[in-house]
Amino acid sequence: MTEAAQEAFSGTGGPGTARPQGGTFSGRAHDKLHDAKVQRAMRNFNLAAARSRAMAELPELEDIRTAAAAIRDTALADLDVWLERFETEATRRGVKVHWAETHADVNRIVAAIAREAGVRKVIKSKSMVSEESHLNAALEAEGLEVVETDLGEYIIQLAGETPSHIIAPAIHKTREDVADLFHQHHGTPRKTGIPELTMEARAVLRGHFLSGDMGISGGNFLVAETGSVVLVTNEGNGRMVSTMPRVHVAITGIEKVIPTLEDVACVLRVLTRSATGQSISNYVTLATGPKGAGDADGPEEMHVVLVDAGRSTVLGSDMREALRCIRCGACMNHCPVYQNIGGHAYGWVYPGPIGSVLTPSYIGLENAVDLPNAATLCNQCGVVCPVRIPLPDLMRKLREKQVEAGLRPRWERAGLRVWSWFAQRPALYALATRLAARVGRLLGGKRRAIGRLPGGGWTGERDFPAPQGRTFRELYARRPR
Repeated sequence: MTEAAQEAFSGTGGPGTARPQGGTFSGRAHDKLHDAKVQRAMRNFNLAAARSRAMAELPELEDIRTAAAAIRDTALADLDVWLERFETEATRRGVKVHWAETHADVNRIVAAIAREAGVRKVIKSKSMVSEESHLNAALEAEGLEVVETDLGEYIIQLAGETPSHIIAPAIHKTREDVADLFHQHHGTPRKTGIPELTMEARAVLRGHFLSGDMGISGGNFLVAETGSVVLVTNEGNGRMVSTMPRVHVAITGIEKVIPTLEDVACVLRVLTRSATGQSISNYVTLATGPKGAGDADGPEEMHVVLVDAGRSTVLGSDMREALRCIRCGACMNHCPVYQNIGGHAYGWVYPGPIGSVLTPSYIGLENAVDLPNAATLCNQCGVVCPVRIPLPDLMRKLREKQVEAGLRPRWERAGLRVWSWFAQRPALYALATRLAARVGRLLGGKRRAIGRLPGGGWTGERDFPAPQGRTFRELYARRPR
């Protein structure tokens, strides 16, 4: 492994300058709950049913999920070995492999590649890692034109926003929003039909595909045995970005390596079904080196940027299982919290349950203090995760770390200490709960609902059902025998 790779893999570097959006999760969530446009868009968003139908096609589903989780664990257990194998094989096929310890390194490396190749226009396929480093802004500061070519990413680029979902970046946008954006930026008559809007985007983006000097993509997987980058897309833009420009740069996290092509075939069976409810994606591309002498198409140069940015630190922690993630989005598609507030409330690149684990792990728990609590722990996310990441368990561990580090509010910590004191004294606890049950019934009145409780968080958005006036123990003792 190169010296740069060893430094990146050591974990000595942090997550660069990455920071979440301003404000708190609770404040952003409150705003989204009262945003009629977001609420309408989220009501129309339903990939859960499609996933259920697609998974029903696999009678051996649970065995495949177990195998996929084992493949990811195998790669993570010897990550340095598989990365070194990938670097060797990719280099042998003419790929230039770069190691980025921080997000700032990502931007620096890509900008240097662009300068050396005389790049003027960059066309991009969807890359969540580039969202982590704010790569677009960094390249634009270098004087480059940057165009997103994934339709959802293109829409939010025009809107000056960030993705709200990892596979459906513009899910928070309505058809009317898109019509207004296209009319404003394209200078064309306003259209409202979905086929007309997509054809307009296709016509505009085709010119960028033909004139782009550099294509930037992510990488769903890295194949160690062949040095290949696997791209899974539905629109074909990933294939055009990686073949039409003179230079192709793939940017991906170090955790994405998988040992063999056979392993990729296994994981793909659950990736697309979990993400969009499809048996297979429209385009699966294996980019293995630059254009050869007898090739009809392909880039003259291919670069792969392997990004640490906190991942090696997570690898050595009790959050390691989160690195299995294959970015399907199933956890957020089934999360009752995400379904009500959308992705922007989470404040950083990764929303939903996986974001509630990855964001604190990558940028520091103190910088995302609310996210481990942004879940009901209903385990819908754990049930549907194709690689069996125990997300509720990981969020619970982060909550414990918060308490240990004194990151929770004083009133909350004081309340838990009071509860703990009573819970260790069963007689007093029973008396206190009997009293609370009776007071709660009185507060509920005829509606049998409490409109406001101390703290205001839970009852700020809903009524609290009033207790019956008796504790469970009392009701249990009076049951018919």
